[in-house]
Amino acid sequence: MSSSQILKGILEGCLLSIIGKGETYGYEMIEKLNEYGFNMVREGSIYPLLLRMKKEGLVVTSQKQLPSGGPKRKYYALTSEGEEELAAFKEKWESLSKSVDRLLEEEG
Repeated sequence: MSSSQILKGILEGCLLSIIGKGETYGYEMIEKLNEYGFNMVREGSIYPLLLRMKKEGLVVTSQKQLPSGGPKRKYYALTSEGEEELAAFKEKWESLSKSVDRLLEEEG
C-alpha cells in the first residue's frame, strides 16, 4: 500500500467524521480540516473522495439555497453505511495509533 493510499484512507475517515457531526458542504469541510492542522489538503483533493463515497453509498447529497441568495450548495450527510464505515475507521485508527505510539516510545 502506497503512502498516498494510506493518506486517502485517513482523509476519507476524517471526512466521514466531519460529515458525521452534521450535514456539511465541501468548502466547510476544508475549513474544518484546516482547523485540525490538515493544511496540506486542498479542495480539489476531497471532491473525488466525496464522489466515490457517494457511489459507495456512504454519503447522500442535497442541494440547498443560501439565505443570502447565490448558487445552491451541495450538502453531504452520512447514510447508515457511512456511519458503520466511520465506526470501523475509528476502531482501525485506535488500534494503529496505539501500535505506532508503543513502537515510538520503545525506540529511545
